[in-house]
Amino acid sequence: MSKQLREFGKEGVARAERVKRREERAKRRRALDELGVPNFMKFVVENDDGAVRSESNPVRDGKLYRSAPTILQLNIGLYCNQACSHCHVESSPLRKSETMSAEVAARCLELLQSSPTVDTLDLTGGAPELNAQFRFLVKMAREWAKENGRKLTIIDRCNLTVLLEPGQEDLVDFLKENKVKVVASLPCYGETNVDAQRGRGVFERSIAALLKLNKAGYGSDKHPELELDLVYNPGGAFLPGPQSALEVDYKRELYQTYGIEFNNLLTIANMPIKRFADFLAKEGKMKEYMELLVNSYNPSTVRGLMCLNTVSVGWTGALYDCDFNQQLGMDIVGCGTIIDDESKRKSLSVFDIRALADLDEYDVRTDNHCFGCTAGSGSSCSGAVAD
Repeated sequence: MSKQLREFGKEGVARAERVKRREERAKRRRALDELGVPNFMKFVVENDDGAVRSESNPVRDGKLYRSAPTILQLNIGLYCNQACSHCHVESSPLRKSETMSAEVAARCLELLQSSPTVDTLDLTGGAPELNAQFRFLVKMAREWAKENGRKLTIIDRCNLTVLLEPGQEDLVDFLKENKVKVVASLPCYGETNVDAQRGRGVFERSIAALLKLNKAGYGSDKHPELELDLVYNPGGAFLPGPQSALEVDYKRELYQTYGIEFNNLLTIANMPIKRFADFLAKEGKMKEYMELLVNSYNPSTVRGLMCLNTVSVGWTGALYDCDFNQQLGMDIVGCGTIIDDESKRKSLSVFDIRALADLDEYDVRTDNHCFGCTAGSGSSCSGAVAD
């Protein structure tokens, strides 16, 4: 009975969150319309300079269509030991109840197994490591991949300080044992900027965590199976600089100052949603930032958009085109393939499809926030997408 009550309570939280996100999206859309921000897909079609014209063009009939999925990204919960000012999912230590259940996690593993084109399992949050399903997902996915000869990259999107949390003393060893790729947020190689964005003392603890990862072999050319990437995002209303140049700066400063090594730097633009949208509104910079995104539109980024090869799953099991759509409540709507009435359109969840390829027929849902992924060199969970 207690388990049923917990699940009922979680569903109530999920419904309330969906209503909140719909209201927020409507309010944000009205605000953006007042700013004169153009319709994203109409803008993409009108500004196609031939960069995406080919048989594999993802734009058809004024809509964006995905290709075969290669990444299954799971947001397994919004609980986090930090509350960063730029966080597009608004994670915090207060969101303990918004976590993925064992049933949803098990179904995600079934979909991974039934989707042969997927080569990456991407675990995010919140702090995914603090979710009860994190280690279960990692262990089961790695064991299944070994048993079936499937090459599978497992990503842990890590805030670094979680590695120093009580009860996580063995976390680095667990990640190493299961050859988990660590993608860690470090918005600057200097203390002032990091602490301003992520909280007092976070930089010092992040450096300690990176040294711990390096000691285990992460980030070293001697252990290519233990990959450590860092993520940069701007500290204000501007776009990231060139990814390759920033990587050189990061590697020089972190190694010379702390002896830290890592593999790659990924640059990600701040999306005009959630906490960053609040920051822009507070500073009176929303119009300026949206104009920057629109004016910096790069048509060559369209073919590299992460929504084309990624399926995003929320902690409730709902399906989305990307993590940003997930936070705005823009779920994938379709008929499903394992429900009684296959002609009835609904918001789809992991329990409505047999494999991720079942989603190929549906166009990607877009809105004005998508300009954040097509500005400059583009932006994705894997960093820049164009030169």
